[in-house]
Amino acid sequence: MTIEEILKQEKNRLIKNNIEDASIIAKTILQNILKVSRNDILKTINCNIDEKKVAEYKNAIEKIIEGTPFQYITNNQEFMKLPFYVDEDVLIPQPDTEVLVEETINISENENKKEILDICTGSGAIGVSISYYIKDSIVTLSDISERTLNIAKKNAIQNKVEDKIKLIKSNMFDKIENKFDIIVSNPPYIKTDIIKTLDKQVQKEPAIALDGGNDGLTFYKILINEAPEYLKKNGCLCMEIGYDQKNEIIELIKQSNKYKKTYSKKDLSGNDRIVICYI
Repeated sequence: MTIEEILKQEKNRLIKNNIEDASIIAKTILQNILKVSRNDILKTINCNIDEKKVAEYKNAIEKIIEGTPFQYITNNQEFMKLPFYVDEDVLIPQPDTEVLVEETINISENENKKEILDICTGSGAIGVSISYYIKDSIVTLSDISERTLNIAKKNAIQNKVEDKIKLIKSNMFDKIENKFDIIVSNPPYIKTDIIKTLDKQVQKEPAIALDGGNDGLTFYKILINEAPEYLKKNGCLCMEIGYDQKNEIIELIKQSNKYKKTYSKKDLSGNDRIVICYI
């Protein structure tokens, strides 16, 4: 069987199972298995493919059909134009979150805020990206999961910022001791009852990183109430939010009576995506 034949066969299998972006996914998975570039696949499109590789490819496509995100098969996701390792222990970084990173970088550079805490770091995508693009930053990555922190460390090494990164295993602020210029977070924010209604691909992601409690606000309440204790003077809290949570979160900020300035920004789709508040 040639590369062209197996590629066409598995792409059609994805299409029959209503998988979006079937052509892109089929090519990406095959590239990953053969460990070649897209151009190399095109150059060797008429070459035969090893039977073991065919079996591996078919198995990977079957996982896609069953709901596994293709990023968990390739163990890779681009974010902020950087490569990140991902697996079933972490959420897959999404383009919408780049709005949070870009705004945090702008604040850091414009206000000379260099000591930054990324809490609920997951893959480390937020903190590692900030560290990469702000050369004189000092970024701490915090998460409750040791396995997750190992992935964050792997991504810090992969993007050559490991010397500028600190890692702390902590349940929110429990083990945090220092004060920071900026605290940034993309916490779990999906309502518990909603998770079971999400796409099967999303349900394959770790529940601990999705579940924001019955009202979706559990972690925002902690962040908003406790962050001021860990922020320096004029420090700020930068949070990603669900598209329909802006009003509730701004109300929580007002009720806390701990912040003097608050604003929000939308993502590229026009949805409310981040809230920033200063003490």
